[in-house]
Amino acid sequence: MQEQVDERGQELDRERRGLLRIGLAEVYNPSMVPTLNPGDQLVVQYGAAVRPGDVVVLRHPFRQDLLIVKRAVERRAGGWWVMGDNPLVENDSREFGAVPEDFVVARAWVRLRRPPEAGQRSVGTLLSWLVSALRPVRSGSPTDTLSRLSRRLRAR
Repeated sequence: MQEQVDERGQELDRERRGLLRIGLAEVYNPSMVPTLNPGDQLVVQYGAAVRPGDVVVLRHPFRQDLLIVKRAVERRAGGWWVMGDNPLVENDSREFGAVPEDFVVARAWVRLRRPPEAGQRSVGTLLSWLVSALRPVRSGSPTDTLSRLSRRLRAR
């Protein structure tokens, strides 16, 4: 049986049968620090419903061949307003405006941290990595992340 494919390259038969479409995405830039770091991998669900606060993978509005990871902040007339959790990086809706809903490819479920470098693989480092390597991607806004970070800094 041949699968039918829509204009985004997604298989229509699987969508009709309700099968989960899950994949991996890698984070390459620091726009989502401190939530995600370059080298982290995300377990994502393609075509999942998006709610404000979700971390999503989407096509860049100016370069649709480039996939980016951002937080969906709110739905607006033109689509989703997305922002990175790192306030110093403005490669988000502050630069390109709302992103059409069709550009949202997937929603992140879980973050997988990359393992420590070969030279840093002591028993303590590996145990620490194992404890924190697999974490659900929490919903929240960039301001929530900044509040947590600033509270952490004030406490030190």
